[in-house]
Amino acid sequence: MSGTPIRAASAAAADLAVVDEPPAQPSRADQIAELRARMAAIGGEVPQQVVEDTETLVVKGGLSLVLPNAGLPRRAVTHVSDTPALIVELIGQVVAAGGRAGVVGWPELSYAGIEQDALERVVAVPDAGLDDLSVAGVLAEGLDLVVMRTRSPLQLTPVRARPLLARIRKGQAALVCVNVHVPSPALTVTGQLADFHGIGRGTGRITGIDFDVRAETKGYRPASARVTLGVAEATGGAGSQKRRLRAVT
Repeated sequence: MSGTPIRAASAAAADLAVVDEPPAQPSRADQIAELRARMAAIGGEVPQQVVEDTETLVVKGGLSLVLPNAGLPRRAVTHVSDTPALIVELIGQVVAAGGRAGVVGWPELSYAGIEQDALERVVAVPDAGLDDLSVAGVLAEGLDLVVMRTRSPLQLTPVRARPLLARIRKGQAALVCVNVHVPSPALTVTGQLADFHGIGRGTGRITGIDFDVRAETKGYRPASARVTLGVAEATGGAGSQKRRLRAVT
């Protein structure tokens, strides 16, 4: 990695009922179960739990409904379509939960949607040159998520992919490949732009983007859902906004 430029990526309605005791809030597992049931009722594809004890890098939000075991497999390769907003959401969810992420070979990727304090846990290698596979492998030994992208599609042969796969098995990272095709990936995720929120005829601004997301893994039926990436409507006054990622049913 000598001579390789590395920098830290930084600066990217119901009325309330009055009762004696507040109602208990449903757990995250209950919420996911309810959403899965709703998706099944309208004919949506619901992911199966692949292996309960498989090590998984958990990804919260609407993507958890699509991804097997609600996350990305660690020590394995996930192919993701060249969808920057989807990648940034994956990175943002991981670092917001305290994880560490690295991005190799994507100098134009915008990190504006990630909170400032979480950006301190992102390492970017904008131009790794011919060492991109080696750099990704080194980062995978110490981080939780590594994203590797090439400008043009790159098909790795089993022989060329072997050193990279050996390195990611030494660590805990989930390796996300964009435009880089590795033989027999553990998971394939695609995202297709569906709609925008917050704009009218020449007025307004984009507050959310709908994506149709599909996840496929060997031996199990595919799962798909429409998710919204963006910011929720302002609450508590002007300028008060909150990022969101929710399932759209």
